[in-house]
Amino acid sequence: KASGGPMINEAVVSTQSTGETDEIKELVLDTMHYCMKVDTEQALTAGAMEVFTSLLTHGTWEIRGKAARDIMDISFPLAGKRRAVKCGCIPVLVKLLADPNFNVRSQAAGALMSIAITTEGKKASIGEGAVEALITLLRMDEGSEVKLNVIKVNTLASVRLLTVKAITMLAEHPEGREKLSEIVPLLEQIKASGGPMMNKVATTAINVITWKP
Repeated sequence: KASGGPMINEAVVSTQSTGETDEIKELVLDTMHYCMKVDTEQALTAGAMEVFTSLLTHGTWEIRGKAARDIMDISFPLAGKRRAVKCGCIPVLVKLLADPNFNVRSQAAGALMSIAITTEGKKASIGEGAVEALITLLRMDEGSEVKLNVIKVNTLASVRLLTVKAITMLAEHPEGREKLSEIVPLLEQIKASGGPMMNKVATTAINVITWKP
């Protein structure tokens, strides 16, 4: 674990450098993605969450998507979820749910799903309009955006899967559950038309939304 520390510190410094090219930043974000599978603590200590958050508004979709993906990685431990709320990345992630790029939307939904596991993360996400943004994302018209493109179809499936998972997290909070009750019929449609994984995820979402205390 200790051997990865210097590499992580150096990577975080590189992504902060205004002199680095976009290609280098992408490479560093990919490196961080793999490093954080082993060590998220060092990344948090080095200020990686703040750096990833600053890159969510980058001009290229590749960097926005990879920054959101890395936020999902670093948010798996409890300390990461708390830092995500504290450093203000949630409102930016909510905006990215409407990003022009499918991959960015998918990664943003995944990051919010990870952060919203905690009560603090749920409250912060709901307060920033995540429920409404996720509903809009779930209702997007497939026909207008996917034109016989296999890559786009697969990406849309990924967006939907992570969107439903994020919705499930927010539905565990009473305010989120109340707001999400309107999409149960849509989730039933998605459950019926999707594959085994989507069926399972949609079923869980419906059960959480319709749960009565």
